[in-house]
Amino acid sequence: MTKIDRYILVLFLRTVLICFCSIAGIFVVFHAFTSMDDFVRQGEAQDGLIRVMARYYGPYMLLLFDMTGAMITLLSLLFTVGWLRRTGELTATLSAGISHGRILKPMVIASLIIIVVQLANREFLLPHYRDNLSMKAKYSVEEKEESLLPRYDQTSAMLLDGDAVKPKSHVIIHPNFRIYGEYPSFGDTLMAESAEWVDANQTHPSGYLLRGVRLPEGIDQLRSVGTKARPILLTSHDQNWLQSGQCFFATSVHTDLLLNNESTKRLSSVAELVRRVRNPAVRSSAAIHVALHERIIRVPLDFALVCLGLPLVVNRRERNLFVMIAAALGTVLGFFMLKTLAGAMGGGGYLLSPSMAAWMPLLILGPIAYSRLRDVQTV
Repeated sequence: MTKIDRYILVLFLRTVLICFCSIAGIFVVFHAFTSMDDFVRQGEAQDGLIRVMARYYGPYMLLLFDMTGAMITLLSLLFTVGWLRRTGELTATLSAGISHGRILKPMVIASLIIIVVQLANREFLLPHYRDNLSMKAKYSVEEKEESLLPRYDQTSAMLLDGDAVKPKSHVIIHPNFRIYGEYPSFGDTLMAESAEWVDANQTHPSGYLLRGVRLPEGIDQLRSVGTKARPILLTSHDQNWLQSGQCFFATSVHTDLLLNNESTKRLSSVAELVRRVRNPAVRSSAAIHVALHERIIRVPLDFALVCLGLPLVVNRRERNLFVMIAAALGTVLGFFMLKTLAGAMGGGGYLLSPSMAAWMPLLILGPIAYSRLRDVQTV
């Protein structure tokens, strides 16, 4: 790496940081203005206003980086080249016989690294903070009860329902499970005070531990039932690890599948989406399949967006920075319109399959982006 490469790279990365901090600052100021009373009350009750706000907005900075990283990278590329033109440094470098492609090389490589960092953030950090990102400021410490979306377990023939669900502790409040399978003596309803998700161990498979069972009555006198393949409803009658009034329902329908919000899909990792699609207990919608394929191709698609804006950088006919930015915003708008239209068609089952709907933007824009990258290297 030469000195000019390091100079351009530092200028580019500094521009990326400034753009991101500007967008993040606007978000924090507007949001904090409407939620300051809640933050002040929590700060007085805990360890100060600054630390409370840092715990709340920290995960949101990760989400904001995931949402805007590719667009900020493209705009920073335009700002950097615009600055080099304004100071005359670009003209001097080109007059020395160095091509646009050689000048842009460190920024293009840095753009790819930023997109890969987005991938790591999306797969390893955002899923960890999913519960925090779904809560409002006044619930940033106390756990919020969220509405529950009933889900039918196809392997156990049981409909999971309840009053609410606590996403952090994975507890269903007042579960009301409707039994459609043939389980002798259990009737058609399983009701309790709470149902807590428990991971599998040597004693039992994964499922829900129901406490304070009200229906069926006399749960302690009922024998455990299930199929030849696996147990389904376990009771204290023949399970020593269960206490009186408890029942265990073996299932693979996690509480994340019962949340009535989009965060479980939008903030899930690829591994979690794959497990959800392969889960035989629940039916995955076409939108879930589209989301899975979109996550798989996110890196090359974001890099294609950056490459689509490269001709704007080397355009000799119009050097006005604001015109370049307007053209870049138009490119971004067209990019997301195509991506949204394809996703809607795949999710709704109209003309395109879920996999084709997710891959169509890359199949259309990928060759165009590659040709533009090659053209820039020769200019």
